[in-house]
Amino acid sequence: MAGARAAAATSPGSSSSSGNPPPREPGLGELLEEFSRTQYRAKDCSGAGGSKVERIEKRCLELFGRDYCYSVIQNVNGDICGHYPQHIVFLEYESSEKEKDTFQSTVQVSKLQDLVNRSKTARCRGRFVCPVILFRGKHICRSATLAGWGELYGRTGYNYIFSGGADDAWADAEDITEEDCALRSSDTHLFDKVRGYDIKLLRYLSVKYICDLMVENKKVKFGMNVTSSEKVDKAQRYADFTLLSIPYPGCEFFKEYKDRDYMAEGLIFNWKQDYVDAPLSIPDFLTCSLNIDWSQYQSWDLVQQTQNYLKLLLSIINSDGWAHPHIPEAC
Repeated sequence: MAGARAAAATSPGSSSSSGNPPPREPGLGELLEEFSRTQYRAKDCSGAGGSKVERIEKRCLELFGRDYCYSVIQNVNGDICGHYPQHIVFLEYESSEKEKDTFQSTVQVSKLQDLVNRSKTARCRGRFVCPVILFRGKHICRSATLAGWGELYGRTGYNYIFSGGADDAWADAEDITEEDCALRSSDTHLFDKVRGYDIKLLRYLSVKYICDLMVENKKVKFGMNVTSSEKVDKAQRYADFTLLSIPYPGCEFFKEYKDRDYMAEGLIFNWKQDYVDAPLSIPDFLTCSLNIDWSQYQSWDLVQQTQNYLKLLLSIINSDGWAHPHIPEAC
């Protein structure tokens, strides 16, 4: 893949036959360095550091173009999500140079961008469902978890005020589908509406599996539910998807990993903490061929837990069925 090629070209251990290191391929090295040192905000890309970010993004698009035909969702100044790139890549399929001239888009970018705009408030910090890896025609997506009522109502109130008081931030009057009319005619509340659009986006991306890594059913901050898992949605809106609860320690736990000088062996998460209430739950048909005793997951150290979860995810991705896993993060 393009990334693998670039990584090989920039590997510090590689050398040419003359004994001199090969020329570094610009882009990925800068990206990793920038990522490790600064917090990314799309709206800051127009400032002094904007030229560097734009150069990195342009290079990444060039690398994607080596192996894929792709479309781009525009996110200039972070208008859709302030934490995503200004040009969000949607990989459509692998291609060779000979196929580039015969490329025909398999997705309606305008429809995809419209679904993104409508659904972005459904998830924490506006981090909507976004495809990030394409493998054998299957999209592996990522996103934040579902926004709780505090953030949801706060964001929609903010949008209402700064959109001039429009009564609908998601749809223009001339762009109302039959399904939208049904939603409006019924007495559904805000959660029904925004999560309905989130589900539309998931279906448009052909997502079948949702792999939930949260160790809690709902994340609580200052007494308020700030995020919620699909598996505890009271209205069972996500019942048509295959939901996997595979609790994995969050970023707070990885401070212990750092404090141990990045030694993961023997590092076990404390599952008895008060806020941990999401048990591991995986449909039997996904585990029968893996030869793993999942009942022991709370005794695994970080290495074994990561290995077993990866085995599970890879088995889903490699399955013959048309599976598009989606992996939400806990924000």
